Amino acid sequence: MSKIWDYIDCRSLFHCIDSFREFGEDSKRALPLSLSIVQQMDDMVLRKTRKFSGEMDCCSNNKMEDCIEGSASAKPGGGKKKNSKTLASDALPLPVGLTNKVFFILFFTASYFLMRRWREKIRTSTPLHVLSLGELVAIVVQLASFIYLLGFFGIDYVQNFITGGNDDDDVREELKLISPAPKEEVAIKPSPPQVQLKGISLGDNEDDDIATAVCNGTVASYSLEATLGDCTRSARVRRKALEMMTGRSLDGLPLEGFDYGSILGQCCELPVGYVQIPVGVAGPLVLDGLEYMVPMSTTEGCLVASTNRGCKAIRMSGGATSVLLRDGMTRAPVVRFATAKRAADLKYYVEDPNNSEKLSAIFNSTSRFARLQGIQCGIAGRNLYMRFSCFTGDAMGMNMVSKGVQNVLDFLQNEFLDMDVISVSGNFCADKKPAAVNWIEGRGKSVVCEAVITEEVVRKVLKTTVPALLELNMLKNLTGSALAGAIGGFNAHASNIVSAIFIATGQDPAQNVESSHCITMMEASNGGKDLHVSVTMPCIEVGTVGGGTQLASQAACLNLLGVKGANTQSPGANAQRLARIVAGAVLAGELSLMSALAAGQLVKSHMKYNRSSKDIKAIS
Repeated sequence: MSKIWDYIDCRSLFHCIDSFREFGEDSKRALPLSLSIVQQMDDMVLRKTRKFSGEMDCCSNNKMEDCIEGSASAKPGGGKKKNSKTLASDALPLPVGLTNKVFFILFFTASYFLMRRWREKIRTSTPLHVLSLGELVAIVVQLASFIYLLGFFGIDYVQNFITGGNDDDDVREELKLISPAPKEEVAIKPSPPQVQLKGISLGDNEDDDIATAVCNGTVASYSLEATLGDCTRSARVRRKALEMMTGRSLDGLPLEGFDYGSILGQCCELPVGYVQIPVGVAGPLVLDGLEYMVPMSTTEGCLVASTNRGCKAIRMSGGATSVLLRDGMTRAPVVRFATAKRAADLKYYVEDPNNSEKLSAIFNSTSRFARLQGIQCGIAGRNLYMRFSCFTGDAMGMNMVSKGVQNVLDFLQNEFLDMDVISVSGNFCADKKPAAVNWIEGRGKSVVCEAVITEEVVRKVLKTTVPALLELNMLKNLTGSALAGAIGGFNAHASNIVSAIFIATGQDPAQNVESSHCITMMEASNGGKDLHVSVTMPCIEVGTVGGGTQLASQAACLNLLGVKGANTQSPGANAQRLARIVAGAVLAGELSLMSALAAGQLVKSHMKYNRSSKDIKAIS
């Protein structure tokens, strides 16, 4: 407080008090109110200052330990002499009680005077900004008294006055204010204990000895990477232990030549090797005026060759075009209430446009790229399912949208205290399962790809006719699939192409389930001479960052397509382009397989290219 009063001249204060004589008799009406408040506040102030005066003196000159001792000895009989008077500050040598009364009276008197004056100005239509000397002095006095009172009492004193805190609480709070902040102790995490085997560090043992320890349970298999510090050696030891436990050889499974550190904590746990899947290329695929060589990782013969033939037919007919309809990953938590009415209340709250901005801000705060697009609700009894749709940039986005959903759920639990969160995923998403909601509403990237194949190309390259393709598509892809009760399966073999590209580019192969939802349409064009073919795929779930896309082989395939990593200029553009390429490759695969079926060449080609010529008995 002394620092404040160092800047205020005490003499000018008393000049201000003298100037109040011009206020007249009206100002006296404010005195009873001021004095009554002062009387109530002053009693508690004096009790605090008398009890705490000794402590304040010792804290200004001594260490904190001496201050605490002084506080204890300030009790009756403690032997510590208390000051007879506590001054307001060094610059104003007046007792604190008197100073408080003066400033309370000044504050309320000045406020009352100004209100009276301004009321008169309003009545007489006098501008309020035209101030007389007395009004100017009153404003200065009101401001100075407000600063003093705020600095002296503070928020802590007002709270204690309202809640009726006792003197002991006041002393403890004052001790907190004047005591220096304790230094934060930095918790030093102990290093993990060294795992020993045969009296020496685990890593100094032979691989066979460590593998034996894994077999008998002395060493945990999942901890090898952490204890050995070598991911490749850990895979080798785990592989030895597996062969010991099963009695079967893994000689055909490659071990060397793979960076096991790149999958640690991200792609695969407990590795013992890696599977070799060949990668072929189909193309060039002419799509939206650009050419792409499409990598396909598969063990099915004829698949790459057939897709390559479809790419040739598309290229010779002028190329294909694609349209991106929507881009939004979904996640649908399920929550439960005591009644269906309460579940409906949350449904109305979530779907209310007035709350969309608030919920979007909470959701979007979890990521630089996540942008909430909408929430679709479904009720089953007293259970509510909320299907969040979110833009996720170049990532496939399941983790991103799940984090945003969790943030919104935390907020909603504060608004609906009786809400019970059952699961962050309630299968209304729907992830890795065939579902009508995905087929209708879409999930991930929704793409349509089309091309017009000339009659000459159909005849010379595809070895069939336009009428034959139209009839086959109606009876097989449309009627046959409807008879089977298919959901999103109105196509010949879209999942073949989707799976092959997913594996090659590091996507989640399990999401082939919904990503392969596709309806293939074939119609006559140009007077019935040419063929218009299209594929509509509402659920292509791909990304170019995260997951398996960061592995060297998969990243190389993404680089071949020109969509490796994130697009810094336009976030999400690389993943969207990859989805278009997937749809374009599916279009090529559908066109070629349907032509082979129409021409009766399917069995012949598979017998020629999809049969092994090796002696099976010799191999076994």
